[in-house]
Amino acid sequence: MIEKGAVLPMFYLPPVEYFVQLNTYKPDILIEREEHFPKQTYRNRANIYSPDGVLALVVPVIKGSKNHTKVKDVKISYDFMWQRLHWQSLQACYRRSAYFEFYEDDFAPFYEKQITYLFDYNQELLNLLLKLTKIKTALNYTDEYHAEYPDLHDFRFSIHPKKEMEMQQKPYFQVFEDRQGFKKNLSIIDLLFNQGPQTINYL
Repeated sequence: MIEKGAVLPMFYLPPVEYFVQLNTYKPDILIEREEHFPKQTYRNRANIYSPDGVLALVVPVIKGSKNHTKVKDVKISYDFMWQRLHWQSLQACYRRSAYFEFYEDDFAPFYEKQITYLFDYNQELLNLLLKLTKIKTALNYTDEYHAEYPDLHDFRFSIHPKKEMEMQQKPYFQVFEDRQGFKKNLSIIDLLFNQGPQTINYL
């Protein structure tokens, strides 16, 4: 029996590990929105499996957002067509997957509409991902920043692109695994596009 809840950051197309923890500690989930925006994290990047290996999709933010700006106030930059690039990459990487076409229409609007704030963009995506993965839980949000949460499991810094995931991950079929083997802890969309409705059972 898990008695504690968890505090999680708001990520862009979060990795599998994020959803494992979210599913484990629901319904006592607290999403961090008052922290200062840290660089080079999943808050504005996601890793997918391309024909050449792991590909990072990065959402550009407006300059100045990286210096002591609260994560909820960070604005997305639309100076270049990153949405088109991300969508083309998703299509190129997952068109051959079993369920890409099944979910394609759900994700396409996120690469057309322009949302001002990164947090709001990620929040809308997270709500969609919870629906598609069939994880039923309400999300609560922080009202102020706390360096520590003694009564919660804190994943704000442990789920990170430069850190190995601590939990063991069972392999599932990936489109390009015959080239470079199984890649751990990619974005949840890698699992979703390859496993479809079985995603919740895997988690």
